[in-house]
Amino acid sequence: MVVVLGGGCTINRDIMFRTPMGYVFDSVPDTVDLAFKIQPNDYLQFRLFANDGFKMIDMVSMGTGADNARNLQRLQFNYLVEPDGKVKMPLLGRVDLSGKTLREAEVWLEERYTQFYNRPFVQLSVTNRRVVVFPGGGGDAVVVPLENANTTLLEVLASARGVAKRGNAHKVKVFRRGADGGRQVFQFDLSDIESLKYADMVMFSDDVVYVEPNPELVREVLADITPVITLLTSVVLVIGIIRGFQ
Repeated sequence: MVVVLGGGCTINRDIMFRTPMGYVFDSVPDTVDLAFKIQPNDYLQFRLFANDGFKMIDMVSMGTGADNARNLQRLQFNYLVEPDGKVKMPLLGRVDLSGKTLREAEVWLEERYTQFYNRPFVQLSVTNRRVVVFPGGGGDAVVVPLENANTTLLEVLASARGVAKRGNAHKVKVFRRGADGGRQVFQFDLSDIESLKYADMVMFSDDVVYVEPNPELVREVLADITPVITLLTSVVLVIGIIRGFQ
């Protein structure tokens, strides 16, 4: 029976990312960065126009709606930010954009393209940013696209329908890829109003938000011992039937 219980035990098996006693979490800066910055593995949607965008305005004003849509589609391209933070851009070659905000990158590119175009106008956006959220239900997860540049921790939790009923708001972890390729691990107690400033933490691409679920010991213990009780009841019933025939 002990072997059956040990092999079939499901208690707390849906709790992930456990940390040992005394684990030292990474410290969160006193000032939470509210500006999204370009990082490796981002896909940048890039548009370039001359004369401060005059050609773009002129193009939209002529032709049919279908023609305009096709023209706009041809004028936007996606470029990968490589692991070293550089992007291979038209005419410029590989340039370092990692760590810049979108607006800083646009201004920087416009300055470089002045040698090729008259008053260049650059538009950048990131198309593949997303966060994986485990809301604390024990096994459920939601992939939340980051459609806005400054999406916060509170917003991605709201997009995942908030902390699950079983979730522990005292233990909310954020896993973030660091510059060395490893993961930084932050833990917040979002049950306290004093931690509201951490809820405004801007999410980066590939962040993982994990709300630790509370153990359901009674339900899980019952789930484990029910097959054993059923087996014992069946054995007793069979023995009783055999003895009745004797």
